[in-house]
Amino acid sequence: MLFDFATIDAANRYKLLVSTVVPRPIAWVVSLDAEGRRNAAPFSFFNAFSQDPPVVCIGIGGRRPGDIKDTGNNIRVTGEFVVNLVAAENAEQMNITAIEFGADVDELTEAGLTTLPSVKVKPPRIKESPVAMECERLATIELGNERALVLGRVLAMHIRDDAVIDAQKCYIDTPRLDLIGRMHGRGWYTRTSDRFEMPRINEKDWTRRGE
Repeated sequence: MLFDFATIDAANRYKLLVSTVVPRPIAWVVSLDAEGRRNAAPFSFFNAFSQDPPVVCIGIGGRRPGDIKDTGNNIRVTGEFVVNLVAAENAEQMNITAIEFGADVDELTEAGLTTLPSVKVKPPRIKESPVAMECERLATIELGNERALVLGRVLAMHIRDDAVIDAQKCYIDTPRLDLIGRMHGRGWYTRTSDRFEMPRINEKDWTRRGE
């Protein structure tokens, strides 16, 4: 079945993308507005795109045309944010912060979350999250209709102590993080506990198979 995006409206393009590009990691973003008020919101149009420089990218849309989401507006103004990753045990609290509260509501308080100070940026990190990345805005690509791609340079990363195998070698016990990802529809998620290992094949081994 061919879906020609030139003939499909934005709502249906969204449904096709989120139903097929799965699972998607979740950026649980904490930012501050110009007055220092906190905001927290999850975004699943998110991933890491470079290690040198270390860059993450978040797709941020408006609630509706002409209505800029607080996160996007805060990053535009301050240039700083923290990306927290979501573990299975944080799922319900993350979902609370997805409620479309007004700008005067502190989502962290509503979700019963606590914060810890960041080292490089002003927005705090979420204590309950197993991974937090302190970021500064590297670039913003405006897509129109109040939508934008925010590229953030990662300045520092915090990882829960019990998931660090060897700090010197930066070996992390990824399964222990128990992270979740976004799936299709409005309410489907997946755990990262269902895994399989498939080592990469080097060229010499592949050549020998054909001999």
